Amino acid sequence: MPARTTRIRLLAAASAAAAALVLTACGSGADDGAGRAGNSPAPGATAAPSAGTTSQPASTGAPVSPATGTPSGARPSTGKAATPGGAGGKSTAAPAPDSGAAPMCDGTNAKVTATVVARPLNHMLLTITNTGSKSCDLTDGYPAARFGEAQAVPPVDRNSKPQAVLRLAPGESGYSGVRLSSTEAGGGEHGYRATTLTVPFTNDTVAKVALPAGGVYVDTALQVTYWQSTLDDALN
Repeated sequence: MPARTTRIRLLAAASAAAAALVLTACGSGADDGAGRAGNSPAPGATAAPSAGTTSQPASTGAPVSPATGTPSGARPSTGKAATPGGAGGKSTAAPAPDSGAAPMCDGTNAKVTATVVARPLNHMLLTITNTGSKSCDLTDGYPAARFGEAQAVPPVDRNSKPQAVLRLAPGESGYSGVRLSSTEAGGGEHGYRATTLTVPFTNDTVAKVALPAGGVYVDTALQVTYWQSTLDDALN
């Protein structure tokens, strides 16, 4: 039976070809598995760290000192505030100027002059000027003007008292208005003409003041003001 023999031979050839294919496929899988077996981790396994490395937690800043709990290299705070003025805490600010009392203005460090004025009538202006090299205070308050041989000190206008003692810097002046006599007829008494004038101070020094030629007329209406910082205040 030639036909059957031919079919048997074809089936045998096909089976041999199929077996060869299976063997080839198995050999390829074995080689592939053997070649990658040492490199692929098993499922669920964790890769081991490389030799010579150490596992470290993630850094959040500078290393922390275990003794102080502060970053290494950082200076712990002392709790003291910075002191102005640099090292030692000494201030470099300039000291405040001295505001203490100044020497008294008197006959040794001041000059007094007299000027007759047109307004107000029968008035004269006394000017005291600091001729020294330091400031001085008019601690006497007002001039104890002595015209001629008078023994009494003229009264002072109390309404003219300043709020504080007047201080004169070198070269500065203070002023006092002097009412020499009454402006009303018969208003003053015991009038006389004075040709000399002195202004004594409470420390026993005296300023000698020159008067206009022929002197000035004074009577019982004589009155002075406190020392003022301006001549307008002295004559008003």
